[in-house]
Amino acid sequence: MNQIIDQIRSLLEQSEHILLTTHTNPDGDAIGSLLALGLALLKSNRNATLYNESPIPAVYRFLPSVERITRRPPRRRRVDAAVVLDCGDLSRTGEIELLLRSLPAVVNIDHHATNTGFGHLRMVDERACATAEMVHRLITAMGIDIDADMATAIYTGIFTDTGSFRFANTSRASFEICNRMVALGADPYKVAKHVYGTYSLGRIKLLNRALDSIEISDNGKLSLMTLTRDMFHETGTHAEDVDGMINYARRIRNVKVAVLIHEIEKSAHGGNGWMGRPNGCHRYHVSLRSDGTVDVAGIAAAFGGGGHASAAGFNTDSGIAELKNGMLDLADRL
Repeated sequence: MNQIIDQIRSLLEQSEHILLTTHTNPDGDAIGSLLALGLALLKSNRNATLYNESPIPAVYRFLPSVERITRRPPRRRRVDAAVVLDCGDLSRTGEIELLLRSLPAVVNIDHHATNTGFGHLRMVDERACATAEMVHRLITAMGIDIDADMATAIYTGIFTDTGSFRFANTSRASFEICNRMVALGADPYKVAKHVYGTYSLGRIKLLNRALDSIEISDNGKLSLMTLTRDMFHETGTHAEDVDGMINYARRIRNVKVAVLIHEIEKSAHGGNGWMGRPNGCHRYHVSLRSDGTVDVAGIAAAFGGGGHASAAGFNTDSGIAELKNGMLDLADRL
């Protein structure tokens, strides 16, 4: 790992313009990692573009310099290297995948066990609690002093990907790094308040619909939530508001696997959005959560997705009835 870090550091130091990106519909770890490394490169006088195809979820818009993340990809001739963060497969970056594949140097920094191994340099460590932990490692190795803004981004990445230190991936490193980030200026109360303590009225209404949609398999081992585009329209919410809702289904007694199916827009990379799509054409994201006894990453991988043993997901164009039946049928194998 030290050799890979040295190679990445050398590449970044030699690059004139660096593109940083992560997966679409980014979570706290993806956004925190993107901001922390981006700010570190800018601090060291590197020319960097921070990009994500999706809008930043409202709960993460408090992060320092989050406005630096653009939804407009840079032109190919301006970029000579890219860093893809917290992304198990290059296709999950969205429409920018084509640009990334044309670049002479792509760095893959991730902690998902299902990472496909893309890129010219790969810093992949499934033992890390979060990609933000790995970004902290890299920034430290580069000799860049971590300021309060970077510290807040790293803390948020680890805090959210460990479920506020409740998930099984919480490690000694989680606490050690976060302790250091607090000493450098991260405010735990502020992060927790924004991430878990403040919701829009629309999100609360959407949660109500999600809870009403819960179905339980016959053996009680699988719970299923469904959110359609009509529910988003009725509540004035978006895909970003779904974050964390699956945990309600996961906490039901005796449930081993929770499933959340929610309808998503097709990006420019995959076709038209909701309003321009033909009747009957739908696309869904399926989130999977386990109580720790079932490897849901393996389930997701079978559908072209990936993730962790206890948290994974995939996208599909299957019909909703077929999809729900298929997920409920999983219960017989649990």
